[in-house]
Amino acid sequence: MNKNSLLSMQDLSAEQILSILGDAKSFNSSHKDWQLPKHNALVANLFFEASTRTHFSFESAEYQLGCKVADFNASTSSVTKGESLYDTVKTFEAIGYDAVVIRHPKDEYFKELENINIPILNAGDGAGNHPTQCLLDLLTMYNEFKDFKGLNVVIAGDIQHSRVAASNKQALEKLGANVFFAGPEEWQREGYPTMDFDEACKWADVVMMLRIQRERGASLANMSDEEYLEKYGLNDRRYQMMKENAIIMHPAPVNRGVEIANHLVEAKKSRIFEQMSNGVLVRKAVIKRAFGYEPF
Repeated sequence: MNKNSLLSMQDLSAEQILSILGDAKSFNSSHKDWQLPKHNALVANLFFEASTRTHFSFESAEYQLGCKVADFNASTSSVTKGESLYDTVKTFEAIGYDAVVIRHPKDEYFKELENINIPILNAGDGAGNHPTQCLLDLLTMYNEFKDFKGLNVVIAGDIQHSRVAASNKQALEKLGANVFFAGPEEWQREGYPTMDFDEACKWADVVMMLRIQRERGASLANMSDEEYLEKYGLNDRRYQMMKENAIIMHPAPVNRGVEIANHLVEAKKSRIFEQMSNGVLVRKAVIKRAFGYEPF
């Protein structure tokens, strides 16, 4: 597999993570107009799951870097005839594409692609990994706090089904942050230390909310949205418990009025839409890295 692929946060050392964040920050300032020296690089976006932010921020990053972009549609492809993921990706490699971005519902789908030679950028696999979402989360925290060592982060909600929780745990612990989790007992995950959410809201510098991933089978019997918000979500009472300089994050899409009260999505402490902006910068940095260019 290409050494510049990005499949999991486990692929990156702390130094490599900080290097990518440095390039992302440069893309927001001194290298805003930088484009890939490889003219009209071909990139295919292969999304086998629905996506708005990840899909279109990758596409925005690709166009800004001067790439030629193909959006793959599984429902009109040979996947409907039984073609394997490997053969689909190998086809894009064979017909001249320089890199692929893949989101797939199967955990660690990339283990099937070890004989692919072009860079693969993982845009999310099952409940396993979401490295570029993690990197944009890290950039948002870094912009706010300038360091990760000793940073207190609570990730709350549907932990069991969340690739965001998994990737952030790996990276934040590697960078020296303190990470705890909160949410329904049914969605706890082995090896993920938990904390009472009320206490976590007083303790945390970062409160990251997660939605209920119903598409992966998550449900709480006989609990209304209002009851979930009161018991497990970020409501006004918990917002008032937060530290003065603490921030709210969410990978989105946001289910307003479920995991977070509607009016808190754009509250003073919220960085949810800033995260989305940072997603384009991070994905530009990751694409630059995929093509083998050194950090700025």
